[in-house]
Amino acid sequence: QLQLVESGGRLVQAGGSLTLACAASGGTFSSYYLGWFRLPPGKGREFVAAITATGGDTYYEVSLRDRFTVSRDNAKNTVYLQMNNLKPEDTADYYCAAGRNSFGLSGAASYTNWGQGTRVTVSS
Repeated sequence: QLQLVESGGRLVQAGGSLTLACAASGGTFSSYYLGWFRLPPGKGREFVAAITATGGDTYYEVSLRDRFTVSRDNAKNTVYLQMNNLKPEDTADYYCAAGRNSFGLSGAASYTNWGQGTRVTVSS
């Protein structure tokens, strides 16, 4: 069973950058596509980005594609989310997730394994 652990969340000023990491263990990492979702305070879960198993294709929430970049290192069993020009509205708990049977990579239902989340707070 693939286990995921996020890291890298912290308090950052608006306009700053941050890279989140999600380390996997206990499964064949390279066979999973991976996604990042976030849960802003008082709101519902939002799709952020996804990357295919080989890393050959990436997908983004349209409003975030100019500032966020998802990547993976299959040799390190890790997926990353680079976030630039952060805004207060990016404040959220960020979760990585993995799946192998896609119903659409932006949908939470496509993911079977989830991390515990890491908190990003962007101050104005």
